[in-house]
Amino acid sequence: MTANNNAVLHEKATLRREFAVIPAWAFALAGLIFVCGFLLFGVIVFPNKLDAPPAVFQLLLTLVVATLLAFWVLMIGYVNRDAGRRGMSRMLWTLVVIFVPNAIGFILYFILRSPLQTACPKCRAVVNREINYCPSCGYSFHPTCPNCKTPIRPGDVYCGKCGQQLETEHPPQTGV
Repeated sequence: MTANNNAVLHEKATLRREFAVIPAWAFALAGLIFVCGFLLFGVIVFPNKLDAPPAVFQLLLTLVVATLLAFWVLMIGYVNRDAGRRGMSRMLWTLVVIFVPNAIGFILYFILRSPLQTACPKCRAVVNREINYCPSCGYSFHPTCPNCKTPIRPGDVYCGKCGQQLETEHPPQTGV
């Protein structure tokens, strides 16, 4: 039961971190768009029409349209900021998600986006998280076998692929 709770807490923390990527200007613009969309549909489009739908349907439709427009603006803000933190062109991807219709721009962004970047702990150079060695200083991000370069786990004594004995802090004792 605790493992399930930990997974839920981890997902909530991840969602909060991703939600924090959205810039403040996007929230402000989304709020403005929501209010304007609500006013546009609620005050200008529906009133004074003989064939207008019932009031409850008008209110529901107005809320749905205003919410979708506000969500669209928040997603544009997310893509703008997220592309920058992934080392991608912020302007290009922002324009793609704005002008490519039917959310295809968003789908393309999420399929084609680069992995997050991180700083090398040795030289602080910004690098892709998927690489094994820092291109600036050669720091190894993931321990590998010195013989065949297969990833190894901390504590492994021998390489699982080639059988090479690995250097450890405390070499195994053979015979007493």
